[in-house]
Amino acid sequence: MTQKISLTRYLVEQQRDHGHIPSQLRLLLEVVARCCKTISHAVNKGDLGDVMGTATSENVQGEVQKKLDIIANDVLIEANEWGGHLAAMASEEMEGIHVVPNRYPQGEYLLLFDPLDGSSNIDINVSIGTIFSVLKKPEDHAGVSEKDFLQKGTAQVAAGYCVYGPQTTLVLTVGDGVAMFTLDREQGSFILTNESLRIPEDTKEFAINMSNMRHWDEPVKRYIDECLAGKTGARKKDFNMRWVASMVAEVHRILSRGGVFLYPWDKREPEKPGKLRLMYEANPMAWLVEQAGGTATNGKQRILDIQPKALHERVSVILGAKNEVDRVTSYHAG
Repeated sequence: MTQKISLTRYLVEQQRDHGHIPSQLRLLLEVVARCCKTISHAVNKGDLGDVMGTATSENVQGEVQKKLDIIANDVLIEANEWGGHLAAMASEEMEGIHVVPNRYPQGEYLLLFDPLDGSSNIDINVSIGTIFSVLKKPEDHAGVSEKDFLQKGTAQVAAGYCVYGPQTTLVLTVGDGVAMFTLDREQGSFILTNESLRIPEDTKEFAINMSNMRHWDEPVKRYIDECLAGKTGARKKDFNMRWVASMVAEVHRILSRGGVFLYPWDKREPEKPGKLRLMYEANPMAWLVEQAGGTATNGKQRILDIQPKALHERVSVILGAKNEVDRVTSYHAG
């Protein structure tokens, strides 16, 4: 690229030239990006910043929180509640919604986020990230409630993630493809580095936690067995396996070079439809993947078509290269 285009300029042009985003949504996305820069600085300090290790609390999921989980959640709440562009927020780390206090103006958008995905990797310096999703508040009533958040993924008006790795990279969609921005630390700005991300329809790379194989349903076992059989099996080609234990890192790899990611239902908790959270993880990632030419299902239906019934609802996730996801989904149908 001959000219550096900042995130701010990109959003202004999306608003002015293409009509994709109104001004309040643009401001919201800029605030989220600033939050990601703040979180990135905290992550980069590591042991120097007294941010490592676990806290003395659990989140609503019953998971022990890392110190950085709490820091990231607080950063996103505090930066977004006073700007006038939000009505309320919901986080994977909080039981209920956070309504914008009465002392601040209330906007028309709803923000959902996983403040720090893959936090089990924090202490070993492996990539982690922030995932976010933006919905528009229904206009048929005053105030805001948890029910307002229970919208299908197709209702999202913006979604993205920021991955904190060797580079800090923000990936975003507003419904017109997927754009990637890299944080220029000298300049202090996210700079556009790729605005036409595409996922190849075919791949030789899959990501799944193989240690759970004995708990999977038969369609997933069938698919992975075929991948493992390589050239001597039904697929007639060898596959590589990757597993980072961070959805942000897994999806970022797929958007960057292709592949398929599976986090399926398993028999350990049969009453739960999956492990990942529909509203904070699956919906935003599914929309990004679809906008880049990929596919995302729960094994039976398109993730973005699922009607949420609860704020912290879980779901099985299979996403990435279209032909591979279609194959696994067809095995479930069969």
